[in-house]
Amino acid sequence: MKKNIITGILAAVVLLAACKNNGTDKKATTDSINNAALKPLPGSAIKLDSSKRYIYLTWDDSPQPPGTVNCKSVFREAGIKATFFGVGFNKVGPWKKRIIDSIRNDYPQFLLANHSFSHGFNDKYSKFYSPAMTDSALNDFLRNEKDLNIQVKIIRLPGNNTWASNGVITGQKAEKPLIVKLDKMGYKIVGWDIEWGQLGKQKAPKESAVEMVKKVTQKFEEGSTNQSNAIVILSHDRLFEKKQFADSLAKFISILKQDKRNVFETIDHYPTIQHK
Repeated sequence: MKKNIITGILAAVVLLAACKNNGTDKKATTDSINNAALKPLPGSAIKLDSSKRYIYLTWDDSPQPPGTVNCKSVFREAGIKATFFGVGFNKVGPWKKRIIDSIRNDYPQFLLANHSFSHGFNDKYSKFYSPAMTDSALNDFLRNEKDLNIQVKIIRLPGNNTWASNGVITGQKAEKPLIVKLDKMGYKIVGWDIEWGQLGKQKAPKESAVEMVKKVTQKFEEGSTNQSNAIVILSHDRLFEKKQFADSLAKFISILKQDKRNVFETIDHYPTIQHK
């Protein structure tokens, strides 16, 4: 957080130094500085409205083009917010690097969060979460944070639906030393309430848009989400590579937007993450 503030101050100083004496140039520079100052930083808290139902779209394994690009386009066109959990070893080559940079730079619409560098030692979860590998797994997250320049201490565990915040840990592997250690270091671990799953081994969503809307509605009506009036939806970038599935994502969002109670937010504004 301090690093972001210092960076913003330095950018403002550079802009002022470059300003010409021309009145128009001065105004343009001042506007640029004001806009930069007004832009919220990742992790900034907001006031949540108890009359609203908050929807947190969280997409894992980024970057996975063209799926990541398609999802971003759908979200942008719909004017909604979403979170991408990045995996460092997927960021190979300049195109994927630009995708990660674009997610990070597009806050507050998009948030970049941490899904480990190796995706749990290449999906070897029993090894990744074993007590003997605690330090190695921790370093995997720290490496990912550094390599992707992730600006929030928010993690989704690979292959694991666990929640952790300020000493309160629930989920599949709540007792694991890695999770306890991450929590003590101030990291927030985010699970999910429902998943838009993958159809077998195909890069395709298992459920239709209408089916997913029904699941979301049912969860809200039952009050069976992890936090009241908040639902975390998990999916993966790769499922939306084809146009027909990107269209399904757009339809899903369009239907949910018809209910004015529904608000889409980034995961840094989840209730337990904002709570200090």
